[in-house]
Amino acid sequence: MKDFFYAIQDLFVDVLFAPLDALRSLELESWFAANFMSWVFTAIGFVAFVYWMLQLKKYNDNNEEDKSITSHSYL
Repeated sequence: MKDFFYAIQDLFVDVLFAPLDALRSLELESWFAANFMSWVFTAIGFVAFVYWMLQLKKYNDNNEEDKSITSHSYL
């Protein structure tokens, strides 16, 4: 049974965390290269935010939303 848990440890430490170890060693050489994926995800999030805001503005300009006080029964 002990070998089973050592196998899980070896899987995670030697295989699945290898890319993270590579990023950790790359950070000492170039901070920007080590954080490349963070920059990519930040750019994707920014583009999605701008797109969402433009869609909201389009619906607001067309007056498609019901803004009356009685639009919800709890109001």
